[in-house]
Amino acid sequence: MGPEITRIESTEFEYPLEDVGTDEHGFNLVYAPGETTTRKLFALQIHTDEGITGEYVGGNSPAAAQINTFADYLIGRNPLHRERHWSEIKRALRKYDRMGMGPVDIALWDFAGKYYDAPIHELLGTYRERIPAYASTYHGDDAGGLDSPEAFADFAEDCLEMGYGGFKIHGWGGGDDARDVSREVAAVHAVGEAVGDEMDLMLDPACEYETFGDALTVGRACDEQGFFWYEDPYRDGGISQHGHRKLREQLDTPILQTEHVRGLEPHADFVANDATDFVRADPEYDAGITGAMKVARMTEAFGLDVEFHAPGPAQRHCIAATRNANYYELALVHPDCPNTQPPVYRGGYSDMIDAIDDEGTVPVPDGPGLGVDYDWEYIEENATGSVHVYE
Repeated sequence: MGPEITRIESTEFEYPLEDVGTDEHGFNLVYAPGETTTRKLFALQIHTDEGITGEYVGGNSPAAAQINTFADYLIGRNPLHRERHWSEIKRALRKYDRMGMGPVDIALWDFAGKYYDAPIHELLGTYRERIPAYASTYHGDDAGGLDSPEAFADFAEDCLEMGYGGFKIHGWGGGDDARDVSREVAAVHAVGEAVGDEMDLMLDPACEYETFGDALTVGRACDEQGFFWYEDPYRDGGISQHGHRKLREQLDTPILQTEHVRGLEPHADFVANDATDFVRADPEYDAGITGAMKVARMTEAFGLDVEFHAPGPAQRHCIAATRNANYYELALVHPDCPNTQPPVYRGGYSDMIDAIDDEGTVPVPDGPGLGVDYDWEYIEENATGSVHVYE
């Protein structure tokens, strides 16, 4: 028998990002003084007959749409049978990218931790309780913030002084001339010369570069500055095993891929086909904590490291239970505007730039489940009216 799921609620809400806008194409978030960008997320509650509710705040509209296709399956079922549900829903969503699995699986893990009165990392098997963090920047702008290679170098020095052990550049892409990557190359050199002897450095163009040749040009600059990794450089969208294997053959800097491929098997194929050095995983993107930890264990079997994408309590629990991970991504950070974290946490949890201690680490929540207390009053006050209830 055991506990049963009685009701699932998904509530869309919005919150403002002050002094934040988008780039010329409307996709990348950038510093924009005086502008306000409104962001929308989803608050998920899985109610049970135990009086214990599994919760998670995150996700996006495509994920919410997929939840709508399988939530009814979960009603009346045991919330502790995560592996069975994961397998069934994975098959049911075989025609889609399965992004909807992540928020639901995380909420089921939150339930399990509350049910057993233990933090998720203890249920997974704790390896550590503090995690080294790297500063992961907003994209470059032209508004007086991260608007030059020198500005990135200055900000890297500030982050080093704060205690960060790593610094990742999200640059401008090709700029007005999509083939002009000279500013990207200059930023790599400026940051490398400023802090390269004292920090691990990363570059994530977010698939901006137009050609393999541009990716190669910037990658060779990373080689010269001894970058720790080079991530998702060009317009294949981060999914071409052949393209990234060829890029690896030409560069010394390790490649980090698989943020944009979904699921365990494509991640394994990337590794088996020598198309990446580090492996990306994300509990929200990769079918929950269940899926992300499968990726982590697969990566360990190949003798490689897994780097979890984005900040959040689910990521912290995953990294806490993973030996072969180097850093926590504190993103997105900027000298003049706040991180994109939603203001939904009561208590001490934070993913703002000052969340690290003097050693450059963040703690792992130690309360039951995710170990965070969500501000449901704020969520309800800022709800958009899009509420889905399954029972």
